Amino acid sequence: MFGLGFAEILVIVIIAILFLGPDKLPSTMVEIAKFFRGVKRTIADVKDSIEQEMHVSEIKEEALAYKKELLNASDELHRATDMTKVGEEVKRITDDIVKEEEPKKEAPKPAPEVVTFEKKSKIKEDI
Repeated sequence: MFGLGFAEILVIVIIAILFLGPDKLPSTMVEIAKFFRGVKRTIADVKDSIEQEMHVSEIKEEALAYKKELLNASDELHRATDMTKVGEEVKRITDDIVKEEEPKKEAPKPAPEVVTFEKKSKIKEDI
């Protein structure tokens, strides 16, 4: 106890008997015992309150982590159910489908050339 050996404790007891006397020694020992019991109780209370505070801080950290997860899930849910974005996406998809289904307009085919053979005699007459 307190790093004291048997010989040191014996010296302290002998000195206490000499200074206090046999009549005051028992009441003094009771008071010393009460003092050490009070110190022990105070240390235990401080230890318990520190452990309780540490446990409370752990619970608080867990609660904040759960809150963050819930907020992230809520944001994802709002993003997934946002009807304006869904409407825009549906319009884009339907426009793409309509464009694919429209028959492609082909350029008008040029009229075939008609080749006629004129008589040579007519050519000579012009000359």
